Amino acid sequence: MSLLRRRKNPADRVVTLVGKPGCHLCDAAEAVIAEVCGGLGTRWEKKDITQDEELHRKYWEQIPVVLIDGEQHDFWRVNPDRLRKALGG
Repeated sequence: MSLLRRRKNPADRVVTLVGKPGCHLCDAAEAVIAEVCGGLGTRWEKKDITQDEELHRKYWEQIPVVLIDGEQHDFWRVNPDRLRKALGG
């Protein structure tokens, strides 16, 4: 099976932004995610690291963290081209 056949449709993916309120890097990451996901029809969500003990333990020193389908994709700064490519767009 070719690589293109194995790729998921961007509309079938889920991007999760793990961050915290008042974080300027998180706000910047959210803007990039909203733009890229909006253009590809990809669903996305935000999770507040201050409200989730497991996320806090795992990602506190890396926020904002971007997950694609539950797997870590990026942290600190989100590159729109890299995110778009990872989503198959």
